[in-house]
Amino acid sequence: MAVKIRLARRGRKRMAIYDVVVADARAPRDGRFIEKLGTYNPNTDPASININNERALQWLLNGAQPTDTVKAMLSYRGVLLQKHLQIGVLKGAISQEDADSKFEAWKTSKEESITGKVDKLTQAKADARQKALDAEVAKNQARLDAIKAREDEAKAAAAAEAAAAEAPAAEEATESPEASAEGEETQA
Repeated sequence: MAVKIRLARRGRKRMAIYDVVVADARAPRDGRFIEKLGTYNPNTDPASININNERALQWLLNGAQPTDTVKAMLSYRGVLLQKHLQIGVLKGAISQEDADSKFEAWKTSKEESITGKVDKLTQAKADARQKALDAEVAKNQARLDAIKAREDEAKAAAAAEAAAAEAPAAEEATESPEASAEGEETQA
């Protein structure tokens, strides 16, 4: 019986979540499986991979073949490196302590890189949010300036109309005494 480590889909439409399972190669994708090793959620950034590393290593050492996607996930989690080191221990090439120290060194560097990526993504999100906020503030300020300019133009136009309305009245008032003086001269 050929045994594969593969993904079994679950979750709703367009929001798939996968179970990492050990199953017979002849079984359907979402059908019977021998053991569930963990989950994989590609919807998060970075993708969430939760696998029982010890059980996955045991299945690999027993001859289970991972699919390409699961192989990439196992490599990401360090299970394939652990298998490589364990085979070296079984052949007598290195000691178990050396293998464990190499794996722990790799694990700490991998965790640092994952943490760095998460921090970088968080910082990029915060920068984008701040940039959008600054752009919105600038746009709102431009709107307020335009409204204030229109109000100032309206006040200036109203003042000009008021001045224009007062000017003919003032001319009539100044003409009235002269006209009355001219009228008196003609009568006399």
